[in-house]
Amino acid sequence: MLKLQTQLEGKEASYGIVSDCIRDLGYHMGGNWDYDHGCFDYTLCQEGGETIYVRLPFVVVDGQLDHPFATIKFGTPYVIKHVVHVGLDHDGSSLMDATGFSQFQSPVDKDGNITDKNRWIHAGEMAVEDLMDCMHSQGLLKTS
Repeated sequence: MLKLQTQLEGKEASYGIVSDCIRDLGYHMGGNWDYDHGCFDYTLCQEGGETIYVRLPFVVVDGQLDHPFATIKFGTPYVIKHVVHVGLDHDGSSLMDATGFSQFQSPVDKDGNITDKNRWIHAGEMAVEDLMDCMHSQGLLKTS
């Protein structure tokens, strides 16, 4: 995991409006969200079974995440690499995968080693900057 130095940390915004801006830029809601916290993910690179994401964690400071007027506060963005097994598993779950009953595969490594760190830090910071530009242009961000 590579923590990013951005101006996003500590900023608050309305979830419903931010989610429109996020979606337009190619971000999506990351897994493991709940009504009081979550994260937005953006794919920086995907090759084979390896995916490098920029992740924007947030907490809900007013309301609940399923409500568009909920207020979220961003944490420290970071870059993370997930590595998944490509191909058929040869254990007991193979039949489930082949028949479509097992829809998702857990990463082999949720925090894989990232080489060329400067490249991915720069790419992550640029992705966060694009998001902040979008949100600033719409008057969405406020400092807590």
